[in-house]
Amino acid sequence: MLHFLSQLYGPFFDPQNWATVITTGNDWLIIFSLVLIECLLSVDNAVVLAAQTQSLPTQELREKSLFYGIWGAYVFRFIIIGLGTYLIHFWEIKVLGSLYLAYLVFQFFTRTRVKHTRKLVTDKKHRVFSLFWSVVIQIELMDIVFSVDSVLASLAISNNPVIVLIGGMIGILAMRGVAEIIMKLMQRIPELEPMAYILIGIIALKLFLSIPAIDIEIPAAVFGLIVVGAIIVTLLIHVIRQRRGAQKPAESKKD
Repeated sequence: MLHFLSQLYGPFFDPQNWATVITTGNDWLIIFSLVLIECLLSVDNAVVLAAQTQSLPTQELREKSLFYGIWGAYVFRFIIIGLGTYLIHFWEIKVLGSLYLAYLVFQFFTRTRVKHTRKLVTDKKHRVFSLFWSVVIQIELMDIVFSVDSVLASLAISNNPVIVLIGGMIGILAMRGVAEIIMKLMQRIPELEPMAYILIGIIALKLFLSIPAIDIEIPAAVFGLIVVGAIIVTLLIHVIRQRRGAQKPAESKKD
């Protein structure tokens, strides 16, 4: 049992592994990709989590519940990344994971995607815990649900648990801290959301191609460059659409 646990979580406590990741430019490019995907996939979830705290009577309790929620999310992410790093080596898991990610993309582009949203139940008659701890528990449960997509996508990009952990931790902090900013940015640049799901489709393909029967490995650094390229293309498309939109009213006035 101890040997199995050391296999799962040993890499997290390897100083050499951390030093290699921190000092390697390609690894930071991958981490940037993971943070971006985490934020784009989870920003609506962050808003839902923040909205759940509104049932608490004071701002101090709301901030405290989110603080506990963040630490709970970190602990769970640590646990699931260790398990995922082990399970992702089984080709059956890779096939199921790639099909699940492809299904998310299909749901989004067919506009049948169901968001992981759920109202907080605060019925006093059936409440076992205090209101504060009910909110904290609800936040933790939703964090578990929300993290499945991002952890699976992250492990498909890189099998180094330290890289996935750093990307996930920064992503959680950024997602919680700048949720409203990202929401406004996505409202101003609506092309960002479909771009994120196109990337998820590429991740699904990357994961499927890595099964032993096909054995085609797309390097994580190459995927990082794809992410940067996708951002540039998305911004160019947004600028072109804006210019075309501005030209149409001008042309209609001339007519």
